[in-house]
Amino acid sequence: MRWQIPERLETERLVLRTFEEEDWRDLHAYYSDPVCTQFTVGQPLTEGGTWRILASMIGHWQIRGYGPYAVVERASGRVVGPVGLWYPVDWPEPEIKWALARQYWGQGFALEAARAVREMAGEVLPAIKLISFIQAENSASIALAERLGAVFEEARPFRGGTWHLYRHRR
Repeated sequence: MRWQIPERLETERLVLRTFEEEDWRDLHAYYSDPVCTQFTVGQPLTEGGTWRILASMIGHWQIRGYGPYAVVERASGRVVGPVGLWYPVDWPEPEIKWALARQYWGQGFALEAARAVREMAGEVLPAIKLISFIQAENSASIALAERLGAVFEEARPFRGGTWHLYRHRR
């Protein structure tokens, strides 16, 4: 099923748009950082690894009809990371995901972008119940999910650890 998911969203400080090949360079600030990747891909990636992640996010849009957006800070024009809808084959349900380069942490960008995605999904995909699926040790992402109003639903084993499923309310 294909939905009419907008390929661009805008907030006060951010533009959320579909990814372009050149975005891998900015994304590499996130994917090459061991602190950033410890709860997502589990280890820093090479430039080629970052490019493959970018290709998977572009491919997600092709396969699912939606996916993560490139979050562009208006002030700098830089891609700060991906935020958007994510539902790989091994995921329990569609989720709102976020992952920002460390230099952009603590500035409210992830909250601003995730709110925009949640609002869009509520309008365009009202029947889909969204989650955020977060490693139990990732306290920063858990705090963000809670700030978004998501409610802890359950802990489950996943990929050799414990992950928390947070349900987003509309």
